[in-house]
Amino acid sequence: MTEYLTNESKRRWNEFADDYAQMTKKYGDLHKEILLTPNLLTLIGEVKDKTVLDAGCGEGYLSRLLAGNGATVTAVDFSERMIELAVERTTEEDIHYGQANLENLSEFTEGQFDAVVSNMVIQDVSNLSAALNELYRVLKIEGCFVFSILHPCFITPESRWEKDEQGEKLYWKVDDYFKEGQFEQRFGTKDRVFAFHRTVSTYINTLIKTGFTLEEVVEPKPSRDQIEKHPDFEEDLRKPDFFVFKVKK
Repeated sequence: MTEYLTNESKRRWNEFADDYAQMTKKYGDLHKEILLTPNLLTLIGEVKDKTVLDAGCGEGYLSRLLAGNGATVTAVDFSERMIELAVERTTEEDIHYGQANLENLSEFTEGQFDAVVSNMVIQDVSNLSAALNELYRVLKIEGCFVFSILHPCFITPESRWEKDEQGEKLYWKVDDYFKEGQFEQRFGTKDRVFAFHRTVSTYINTLIKTGFTLEEVVEPKPSRDQIEKHPDFEEDLRKPDFFVFKVKK
């Protein structure tokens, strides 16, 4: 079943890749630009002359930013089409791209990378334990792993805005928090792409069992200046959409 979900998820991301890439600019899509990219870069810290694995690179925007900051970047994604797009969009940076599933990174040696970053990917893997063990294995001792996910407390299989008769948002409804497993996200091209809902305790306990030490967590929220520029982000002060972890080997 796990293999089927992985293959089906890859098929859907291959199908969605071109439409997804159209939404992605220098700093990612708008939510990544405002809420995620700044936090990821801050948490990973100085990367000049360091080896960094971008685990689940998509069309490669974060890989290009890291390379621009002086890192030696290796980037992988399980979607072949995403890798093709990343190669096409990478014109000046020296980045090694490859197709790989995070649950099996056997092409890389133990302790190969100074740091690993994974942006909105870990919730898409069907076998969390396998992926974390592989990322732990390829990371050097004292190396950091920074990753972002959908916020498990608020993005659940049945979460949604409840609205009044005029369509105004009243409150964000959360349900089925403890119902772990695969669900369809709200975007895709023909078929919606998969995510795998897990509780906060599942994430933290799996990280600990893998051997990681938790260093910092961030629940990104927009600043008032950002809200003035992008008024739709006002709703992000009512509930967080994302959760960012920094852990250490």
